[in-house]
Amino acid sequence: MKCADLKDPFGSRQTINIDNKEVTFYSLKKLEEAGIANISKLPYSIRVLLEAVLRNVDGKVITEDDVKNLASWSPDGVLAVDIPFIPSRVIMQDFTGVPAVVDIAAIRSAMERLGGDPSAINPVIPADLVIDHSIQVDYYGTSYARNCNEKYEFHRNTERYELLHWAQNAFDNLKVVPPASGIIHQVNLEYLASVVHMKEKCGELVAYPDTLVGTDSHTTMINGLGVLGWGVGGIEAEAVMLGQPYYMPIPEVVGFKLTGELREGVSSTDLVLTVVQMLRKHGVVGKFVEFYGPGYKALELTERAVLANMAPEYGATMGFCPVDEVTLEYMTMTGRTAEQVDLVRNYCKKQGLFLENDAPEPEFTSTLELDISTVEPSLAGPKRPQDRIPIPEMSRAFHQTMKEVFAAKSGKIACETDADYGRWLSEGGYSVSEITHPHHTGITKIKCADDVVAVTHGSVVIASITSCTNTSSPALMIGAGLLAKKAVEKGLKVKPFVKTSLAPGSRVVTDYLEEAGLMPYLDALGFHLVGYGCLTCIGNSGPLREAVSNEIENKDLTVAAVLSGNRNFEGRINSQVKANYLASPMLVVAYALAGTVDIDLTKEPIACDPNGQPVYLKDIWPGKEELNECIRGAVTPEMFKAQYSNVYNGTELWRELDAPEGLLYDWDADSTYIQEPPFFKDFPLDVDGLADIKGAKALALLGDSITTDHISPAGSIPSSYPAGEYLIAKGVDEKNFNSYGSRRGNHEVMMRGTFGNVRLKNKLAGKEGSWTVYLPEDKEMPIYDAAMKYIDQKIPLVIVAGKEYGTGSSRDWAAKGTQLLGIKAVIAESFERIHRSNLVGMGVLPLQFKSGESAETLGLTGKETYDITGIEALKPFGELTVIAKSDDGGEKTFNVDVRLNSEIEIEYYMNGGILHKFLRDRVKGE
Repeated sequence: MKCADLKDPFGSRQTINIDNKEVTFYSLKKLEEAGIANISKLPYSIRVLLEAVLRNVDGKVITEDDVKNLASWSPDGVLAVDIPFIPSRVIMQDFTGVPAVVDIAAIRSAMERLGGDPSAINPVIPADLVIDHSIQVDYYGTSYARNCNEKYEFHRNTERYELLHWAQNAFDNLKVVPPASGIIHQVNLEYLASVVHMKEKCGELVAYPDTLVGTDSHTTMINGLGVLGWGVGGIEAEAVMLGQPYYMPIPEVVGFKLTGELREGVSSTDLVLTVVQMLRKHGVVGKFVEFYGPGYKALELTERAVLANMAPEYGATMGFCPVDEVTLEYMTMTGRTAEQVDLVRNYCKKQGLFLENDAPEPEFTSTLELDISTVEPSLAGPKRPQDRIPIPEMSRAFHQTMKEVFAAKSGKIACETDADYGRWLSEGGYSVSEITHPHHTGITKIKCADDVVAVTHGSVVIASITSCTNTSSPALMIGAGLLAKKAVEKGLKVKPFVKTSLAPGSRVVTDYLEEAGLMPYLDALGFHLVGYGCLTCIGNSGPLREAVSNEIENKDLTVAAVLSGNRNFEGRINSQVKANYLASPMLVVAYALAGTVDIDLTKEPIACDPNGQPVYLKDIWPGKEELNECIRGAVTPEMFKAQYSNVYNGTELWRELDAPEGLLYDWDADSTYIQEPPFFKDFPLDVDGLADIKGAKALALLGDSITTDHISPAGSIPSSYPAGEYLIAKGVDEKNFNSYGSRRGNHEVMMRGTFGNVRLKNKLAGKEGSWTVYLPEDKEMPIYDAAMKYIDQKIPLVIVAGKEYGTGSSRDWAAKGTQLLGIKAVIAESFERIHRSNLVGMGVLPLQFKSGESAETLGLTGKETYDITGIEALKPFGELTVIAKSDDGGEKTFNVDVRLNSEIEIEYYMNGGILHKFLRDRVKGE
């Protein structure tokens, strides 16, 4: 947005003196004085959002009405309109960041071909990319594990990392945090986030809140610091980077009041698992959650960050924690300058964004309340974060899981009550106790070192201290270290079949664990450092020991993983581990010592010492005062300053990469990971006028709840599918296929993988998978092959679908692949919000059946020829006519709603997408 475009229709521009400097800000209180908003009653999250809209009013993209619409927020209901939000920055991780960098590099290449200045192509909104998703736990339990894992990481990802290394130097407004630095969200919390920016804009110093969108769902963690932000799709993030607003509905806000304090022996992980369960039950999908109350004020900042991190697990857009004195204390502890802390204090108080002790409670759409003192130690699982299990109930809960497993194997309905279980037993079922305990004669023994240990149902085969959720908290990490110390002093050992790992979210964690003298004890139990990254939490747990793996397969065992992560979905952690439990780092160590989840740690000994004496969890659990004293002595601001002073330099492996240099990326035609996408090749500077779609064929006729995983799978690449055949033709062995997710920088793989899910049900085809009928020849073939034949024949394509089209992850390739297959429009009963936006961002027209109508009610078979008329007069929320012509001469005419929601979306569609419009504007100097 250019300086000349900025308006101040509400007279909100004010100045304050900060650090002897005159600083401009956009006063929310001026809106209150004008009678437009009652700021003191608005939720703090809405206030921050309102400031961003107010500050960026230009009369075109953001209007006075946008400000008034948001300022009218009320607990009694919100206007059903979208508002444009321009965050102050964007944050990405490497899985989602690679395709974004590829796109912007391709725009530069196109800019040069068009005779423009490629150096002018840079992110408009500052962006940070943190590489944290690619390292895996291949090595563990040794002092050399981290070093080996990092070398293997670079071996696997050299091409991707060379691209990102080039981008680090080639682009303005893009900073890359190299591998082995930490997890994106913890680095953001400890270093990147400023809470309040003060920057020169249009010749003056301007102060404004730090806000962001990110390409990872747990971007929400930063709300613990009072920074408004959440995860979005890749195309949306790219659009924001290039200066386009993020359009969003005005959110409802659920207030979550916290009272009381955590009891001795209860952690912030236990608290968040309780909150997740409560909010899931309440229903907060698409809403903001905002924490408040005396219990909130008593929480440490890192405890708030734990609450904010798991917003995707409780279903909210984000969970906001307003700025207060605790925020300022954390900023000081993590090495932020005194000047920055003063800026945050002065600005937030002036704007009404600082949560004062005597501040009136905001109004909320609805509220919940939790007395924190009632929270009890818990885990969550075996496959959903909201399924909380108090520790005393753990054994019983696992038995229930086994009942369901056995019932499923026998084709019976899962047993829910003791009576059902008894009846199931009488019908030939096996007693869980007979199967899970070592006295059962059917158990095979595995020799590990000098011990004979049974691996059976419920055995913990993975115990991992991992993920940004918990590793950002010194209380949780030092707590795990103290528990390990006490366990070692008692002579306890981790069971040999347990794969242990320590994967902190930043290097500061190992600094303070070493300063506290706790690393040797974690090492003694096998929790050696395996690397700085997401690792086990995103499924990069690596293989199990061969003997353990074989036993699981041979006996079809239901074994367990216990991790301090935030997600435990089926198949996510490890393909051989069916039961996955989320827990605090302390409990991760405890269950590794116990070696099983089939135990009540409140009553049963966790293990016996070398003399046969029982040791209970209470015997090794660190006390609150002991923990606090250790934190005070071990965690210092100097640690944060030292680690982040050179964070962008990276390790020797990063610095030694043979990365290309220069303004333009040197595309390698032989690469199977990185290719220049075709979006901007043979690129016309002028766009044709809007035209009707004539003679289109349906590539797929789909049902309800088609997810982005159906449209663009992220997992394994079948060798018999077009993407696999492409890689084989390129000389790639099947064992080196990697995944669709890792190859998002190569459109040749990704377009072949579009609609490539092996479980896709296309009603045009006679079998499940990536199949369709090429209608001109009435021949069944892979969807990709049929799409290429249609493109050769210049026949446009449509998708016809049911309700909730595009649910699931906001995957950019679900829209990019759709466009590359020649699909011009998607006609569905309803769309998932982000995927609809992504389709628009790629120039694909989203159309919605009228209420009560569907392909089924209209009698559509998918074999018709479709004309979509009225596009020449396209308007936001308008209406078009579809004429479906059958081969027998019959016609069905019906109207559909246009799901373009604003004039700017009309422009995106006319240009063929957001990135296309951006390039044309830059070439033309607009």
